[in-house]
Amino acid sequence: MIPQNRTQQVLPKNISSTMLDKMVDGREFESLLNYQYQNLNLIDELRKSIAELVVIRQRPVVCYVANVVKPRSSSISIEDSDDLPFNEMIASLPADCKKIDIVLVTPGGFAHQVAKFVNKLRPRFDEIGFILLNKAMSAGTIFIMAGDEIIMTNQSQIGPVDPQVRTNTGDFVPAQAILTLIEEFRIRGEEMMKKGQQPPWTDLQILRGIDPKEIGNAMNASNYSIQMVEEYLYNHKFKNWTIHSDGITAVTDTEKKNRANEIAKMLCEHSKWKNHGHAITREAAWDVCKLKISHAENTVGLDRAMRRMWALFYWVFENSTLSKVFISENYCIMRNDSQGEQKK
Repeated sequence: MIPQNRTQQVLPKNISSTMLDKMVDGREFESLLNYQYQNLNLIDELRKSIAELVVIRQRPVVCYVANVVKPRSSSISIEDSDDLPFNEMIASLPADCKKIDIVLVTPGGFAHQVAKFVNKLRPRFDEIGFILLNKAMSAGTIFIMAGDEIIMTNQSQIGPVDPQVRTNTGDFVPAQAILTLIEEFRIRGEEMMKKGQQPPWTDLQILRGIDPKEIGNAMNASNYSIQMVEEYLYNHKFKNWTIHSDGITAVTDTEKKNRANEIAKMLCEHSKWKNHGHAITREAAWDVCKLKISHAENTVGLDRAMRRMWALFYWVFENSTLSKVFISENYCIMRNDSQGEQKK
């Protein structure tokens, strides 16, 4: 880990203070490039940005932000080693705090670690908001389904939750891609056999090369992702969904369960999104998935504060070897990936 008093050591020399004051609205990132900063206290800069969100949202804000700008290793993913710093960051909040916002930027990672995060958060907090500055993909998308509110700007994105599984070659592929391919072979084979013909030779050769364990792992992983999304939506995101958009008709428990199941299956459907890295915008989240998203610009000052924070993180990641940041008003751990390991 990088101690707070050594944060400057991972940044270019002769850079510093105060960056937020230099930002120009609409050109936040570009405006940071026109200055040479001296004696930069990066933690103070980030906390000033956090303070802007706290004033607007009137609740504590914690940041769990990975370097998706210049990723150098898989350590930017949600992984087991994140458990302790994340839990410490949450534990550092006042004991009577019942509402929290989580700034999340992640390319994805392990769903089982997301489950551990949620199991820590939901028993403690009555309301959880997720603030998406940029990407919250794959396992990150599963994570935000456990929130009461999802806040996005016009540059934020979520992604399909179809999990990645390891093949017998050691490569990772989307589980749903395997299952979709097998289903295509099944349909094509049955059609050929109805005509008295043999299934295509190429299909048979590909099937022989697939380890049955891969199919089982793909099915289990997909079902796990679907189950998590469905459970989180029903228990958390939909818990206060009582009236339909007409303002009159009551929402039934069955409707909540059905909608949660529909969204979960759609987000895990490879044939729908074609690519595990497909970017789902806030408009697509609502229009296609029927998932309610809060637009940052509908709250005075929020869109600006989010753009400013993302420009600051973007600049930091471009000008440092940081891979991941856990930071709040009174907690900070930064992981440095310059040598493929954490500095202590």
